[in-house]
Amino acid sequence: MEIGAIIKKWQPEIKAFFSTFPWKNVFAFLFFLMLAFIFWLMLFFQKENVDGNYRIPLKYTHIPDDIVFDNPLPDYIEVSVADNGAQIFRLDLKKRDSLEINVTKIIEDGNKVLQGDQYRQLIINQLFTSTTLRGYYPMNISLANSKLQSKELLVTFDGEITTSRANLVADSATFIPDRVMAYGSKESLNKLKSALTEYTVFKNLRATSQLPVRINKVEGVKFIPDEVDIYIPIEEYTERTIEVPIIAKHMPGRLDVKFFPSRANVTFSVTLEEYKKIAPEDFAIELDYRKFHTNEDGRVELELTQKPSSVINARISPSSVEFLFENKTE
Repeated sequence: MEIGAIIKKWQPEIKAFFSTFPWKNVFAFLFFLMLAFIFWLMLFFQKENVDGNYRIPLKYTHIPDDIVFDNPLPDYIEVSVADNGAQIFRLDLKKRDSLEINVTKIIEDGNKVLQGDQYRQLIINQLFTSTTLRGYYPMNISLANSKLQSKELLVTFDGEITTSRANLVADSATFIPDRVMAYGSKESLNKLKSALTEYTVFKNLRATSQLPVRINKVEGVKFIPDEVDIYIPIEEYTERTIEVPIIAKHMPGRLDVKFFPSRANVTFSVTLEEYKKIAPEDFAIELDYRKFHTNEDGRVELELTQKPSSVINARISPSSVEFLFENKTE
């Protein structure tokens, strides 16, 4: 049965139900319920010594880079307070900020445990002036720590970089900054030769990019900073092919050599800016007689012995040629 037919069938019954529903009684009930809630709030606000329990998050600041805490630090404290109902209600609605603990200040004062009046005052500062602090947990926070040794390390990339079809990585990727400080025990630092990044994949880059990358975590070692930027120079490349003659060097005076074919195609990638600057004379394929004259199959592998520094991905076709020696005529 279609939905339209079902609605049409039940429409008279639904209208009949709502036409006979005692709406006046429902509205009267809701009205008195709202009045009761308002009276309850008024009584609650006027009530003295209302208890409340709250969880306050902790935020540790100014932590020296060359220390590590001997014990885990708590993320929050549980506090028990008392105040009149209105203030307790305000505490319930108020967005409580983190309780900030200045680690450097406490350590410099010669304390390794946050406790007593200093700890209590930090908590009270988070409350209203009329609020009474009845208790809190944990009762103290241990800031005992150990000094770490330090070592400066070069950043090394671990990952993959790919570009879109018409682009290539123009030069080596660099880091900003290119060095980080590692803090840890002497044994841990001796094992580190560089600061390796997390394995990261950058795909289909189309332009020069500067991207964030995190330093890979090492147990017992802290890196400062723990995130650097990787600078990847990307340029638009085009492909070009030129013909280069095959030349033999160190030939005996009495011999001559012929290659079949005598020229090879060199295909390479170059930036659009450098494209017009490239000439066939910038390339050379020179074969050393002393290395190939004993080849029994009469073939020699080609090798590009000269090319411009701006050229990348140079390929020779064919990769090998046949050769034939001839005696020079007088």
